[in-house]
Amino acid sequence: MKKTILIGSLILAFCLGILACVVYLSARVPMGRSPRGERLKRVESSSQYRDGKFRNRLPRDPFSIEDVVWTLNKYLFGKEVRRPRSPLPVEKLTAESFSTPPRSRLRLTWLGHSTVFIEMDGYTILTDPVFGERASPLTWVGPKRFHPVPITIEELPDIDAVVISHDHYDHLDYKSIVALVPKTRMFYLPLGVGEHLEWWNVSREKIVELDWWQEAPMGRTLRFVATPARHFSGRGLRDGDKTLWASWSIIGRRHRVFFSGDTGMDPDLGAIGDRYGPFDATVIKSGAYGETWPEIHLNPEEAVALHRMVRGAVMLPVHWGTFKLSYHGWAEPAERVRAAAEEAGIGIVIPIPGESVIPDAPGPVNRWWIEVQ
Repeated sequence: MKKTILIGSLILAFCLGILACVVYLSARVPMGRSPRGERLKRVESSSQYRDGKFRNRLPRDPFSIEDVVWTLNKYLFGKEVRRPRSPLPVEKLTAESFSTPPRSRLRLTWLGHSTVFIEMDGYTILTDPVFGERASPLTWVGPKRFHPVPITIEELPDIDAVVISHDHYDHLDYKSIVALVPKTRMFYLPLGVGEHLEWWNVSREKIVELDWWQEAPMGRTLRFVATPARHFSGRGLRDGDKTLWASWSIIGRRHRVFFSGDTGMDPDLGAIGDRYGPFDATVIKSGAYGETWPEIHLNPEEAVALHRMVRGAVMLPVHWGTFKLSYHGWAEPAERVRAAAEEAGIGIVIPIPGESVIPDAPGPVNRWWIEVQ
């Protein structure tokens, strides 16, 4: 009997080992690669990099056993509606949708999660492009989309700049990057993230990597500034915080847009508004928050506060309504951020996926998510 149990255990362990190898090999390229060589030297010279990792200005408390237990209990037994019960409205886009430039020279089109197509002062900019079905290195497991992508990469206009905030899978997607390369002029990245793109055969000439407060021009009239954020990074079990995370200030001839990426609250983020504001529009992370990670993920009220700190005019809340990444209700971020913005007296737009907005004339908020529930 003992011999049979031993043989069975060995067979199970062998099968699990084979499965782990298959998963690792299938995900190896999409997972990316940690900085090395000259890039690693530049990473190590950053004032944000200490003791082998990038660090936030304010430290974050470690995730305790109590936090793990509380989170698991919330996930397993919480009553929140975390996925839409009916299909979300989506405005289907084609290449023709962008054939006529906006008269105001600033138009933002939300494509889902943190992916926004920005037309600004004659340039086209795409933030954190994730066009895949899942936010994962694998095609069969991981957070799955609530709604289809409003437009294919092939139908998008040529893109002057792709801007990446950090290397988590819901912000940096391997297949999306590879598909975007032929039609993208430049990729603007925080320090170290370029290693992933070079691993995916993106030409080094197309990659610009910046530390916080560094900037890079595009032509004579556009600047990209990597500004601080309070978050973390990593795509595997051993590369935590080996690459930098950032918000972005995009400065044009007539307009300015702030993109928060993922961040928690930090009073010093107001320095971004002091240096580069006011902004005509802010694109701010407003979903995927929780009691057990308040330092690295804004909640909706904090998102509105950050909009005011950086001196924004009109706010576009993102990072909600596309993937289930937390234990709050799927539509809760929209309702809370709308209420907070109304109380604060700030302009806000909450479009359906695929809908374009003109920050110069935002109009009233359509609470479309209420009908979905």
